[in-house]
Amino acid sequence: MKFKNYLAVFLFTIVSAINVWAKDTLQVCSPSGKICVKVWMDKKLSYSVWDNNQLIVAPSFIDMILQDGKTLSLNNSIRSSSVKKISDTITSPVPEKRKIIPDVYNELSIKFKQPFKLQFRAYDDGVAYRIITGFKDSIIIKDEVADFNFPGESSGYFQEIPFNDSTDMFQTSFENVYTFKKLSEFPISSIAYSPILIVPKSNPKIAITESDLEDYPGMFVTGAGTASLKAVFAHYPLQEKINWALYSQSLVAKRADYIARTKGTRTFPWRVLMIAEEDKDLPSNDMVYRLASPSRVADVSWIKPGNITDEWIIDLNLYNVPFKAGRNTASYKYYIDFAKRFGFDRIMMDAGWSDNNDLLKVVPEIDMDTLVAYAKKQGVKIAVWTQALTLNRQLDSALDQFNKWGIDFIMTDFIDRDDQVAVDFHQRVAEACAKHKIMIMFHGTYPPKGFNRTYPNAVTREAVLGSEYNMWSDKPSPDHDLLLPFTRMLAGAMDYEPGMLINMTKENFRNINGYVMSQGTRCHQLAMLAVYDNPMQFFAGNPSQGFTEPAYMELWGSIPTTWDQTIILDAKVGEYIITAREKDGNWYIGGMSNWSERDLPVNFDFLDEGSKYKATICKDGMNAERYASDYIIDSLTVTKKDNMQMHLAPGGGFLIKLEK
Repeated sequence: MKFKNYLAVFLFTIVSAINVWAKDTLQVCSPSGKICVKVWMDKKLSYSVWDNNQLIVAPSFIDMILQDGKTLSLNNSIRSSSVKKISDTITSPVPEKRKIIPDVYNELSIKFKQPFKLQFRAYDDGVAYRIITGFKDSIIIKDEVADFNFPGESSGYFQEIPFNDSTDMFQTSFENVYTFKKLSEFPISSIAYSPILIVPKSNPKIAITESDLEDYPGMFVTGAGTASLKAVFAHYPLQEKINWALYSQSLVAKRADYIARTKGTRTFPWRVLMIAEEDKDLPSNDMVYRLASPSRVADVSWIKPGNITDEWIIDLNLYNVPFKAGRNTASYKYYIDFAKRFGFDRIMMDAGWSDNNDLLKVVPEIDMDTLVAYAKKQGVKIAVWTQALTLNRQLDSALDQFNKWGIDFIMTDFIDRDDQVAVDFHQRVAEACAKHKIMIMFHGTYPPKGFNRTYPNAVTREAVLGSEYNMWSDKPSPDHDLLLPFTRMLAGAMDYEPGMLINMTKENFRNINGYVMSQGTRCHQLAMLAVYDNPMQFFAGNPSQGFTEPAYMELWGSIPTTWDQTIILDAKVGEYIITAREKDGNWYIGGMSNWSERDLPVNFDFLDEGSKYKATICKDGMNAERYASDYIIDSLTVTKKDNMQMHLAPGGGFLIKLEK
């Protein structure tokens, strides 16, 4: 009986949509004609999306509601429309997936009687829309309506935040595990942040996110009790309070009844729907980057990301050293020696190198001038961690000091918000860093969502549940790791911080402070260098152990962090992935599995015709299913005609380096 009722409602929705489309319906299709968007105004502004003549997004509403009562839909009508075809390329100064990015789409522009415009772009790998306003004076936005309705019963992968009376649910570090549930079962008492992956009963899969987020709050979604999701936004913070602690933060004490106050004439963030016929189409999708505003940094020649060490996760628990390990000059000299030995560009001095609330107050155990001189002599750069609240307060003086020390990369942490004020903080800091020729990574914050195109010096972000969670939980499991390329990574580079050298099976994993281990095999960690997008790739393992495994560390230090091109050879959401990346004619192939043991074929037909390649192969050892740190490094010669079978232990992986 329930099925009959559901079917009747579904058929009524489709028939109603068809009746609407018969009058005043606008349409734009992707360059191949595969994906089409239909848009119409009938009391409410609505759209639907079709893929190969199959309805994949049912009629959904778009609206913007201003505090003065003006809305995109109320007493409004379509005045004119136009379609243009664009075929262009984007050259990325910090190429996460590829250096030359094709930007090919058809765009539908709609003008309304009221001072609103709407743009839809149809790509062959997705669609996006954004609202544009043309008011003379500034405006206050009470809410934005962005509905995502799906035909039939669909499920999705969500990072869910349940409602709690005692907390501001929009105050989050954006570091959650993904849950899989039916859209109709996603509670209206919870919210989830994007990206979100929608899984219908049959493909295509659809990822929901946003791009070009600027001077506006980020988009969350909530359930509606049906196969629908509705956008929700953090309201504007009217009052903030400082929580003074070891890691001090600015918390929202009171929020307004509106989400943003902003310029009256501007573009708003893109609402993005990535459409994937096959699972392997998702990790290589760079729609978010394409949709973002072009770089505002005129000279990008100084932006040079790379690989870097960090001591946070292992808590500087060094051994076999002739000094007392800790946050002191001797320990950081040791890290500089390690970086020099294995080809790392930088070391990170993480939290504790200074007073967290005063970046100009270095702790007595560290002689910064000595470290700076030593690093320069070794050809290694120094990077430092900062607390966001402190950096915001000491921005100019801190950046001046960093310039004097020769620091070209910093991390800032504990933002934990994406309301309009928090979003503006990112832009202000990135602009200031660019003037000082300093790269920055934001931690404890939302995904990049195209910000890294607009400010290429903002080379990466956290916004992911990564290696540090091994310190206190079992959440960063291989099952979790195999969801990230199809979800979080779609919104831009992510700082997972792999490199754990103590590796455990599911049964043997424990949380031990100072002796932090990871779940899955050693090669599972290594494969992340090729699978995960991150131009500033961290090594979070213990250098004392790394020194005892020179062949492994030399391989690690030789892996690039930016790429000329990326190909996903094979993938299945949450189960496995094989990624091939090319840099300067050499190829790097990373493969990862969830907790299932499996054999994966690797075909080399993407290699250059007639060329021979030296293959360095690091793969799970014969006993990796019991001793997860077991690995083998082999070398052989391969050509375009070759292929090989790779055996992955439970939670396993491999990395292949191909040099011409």
